[in-house]
Amino acid sequence: MDIEKIRAAETLLFSNHAKEEMLSENYGLIHEHEVKECIQSGEIVEKYADDRPYESFLVYGRTINDRPIHVVCAVVEEENKLVIITTYEPNPEKWINYKRRRR
Repeated sequence: MDIEKIRAAETLLFSNHAKEEMLSENYGLIHEHEVKECIQSGEIVEKYADDRPYESFLVYGRTINDRPIHVVCAVVEEENKLVIITTYEPNPEKWINYKRRRR
């Protein structure tokens, strides 16, 4: 899976967990348009091949206002849908350039 297949999804479906995280984000509310901007500007930084029912991905991107966002998502190819599992603004103390986890 590459980022272009993620970007090509026609429909975004936000899980209840993603909606809750967007509303309660420590760094401020995350809007749907910011998630879309992140996906359009982003890159896959982690893959979770063992996730079921679909393989999922951690995408890191920035909004047009330069806000860093992480989106965990899964592509449902047969429905041309992208499921947003969760999304958050990454804590810079836990990430190196928002792409690699600090140990």
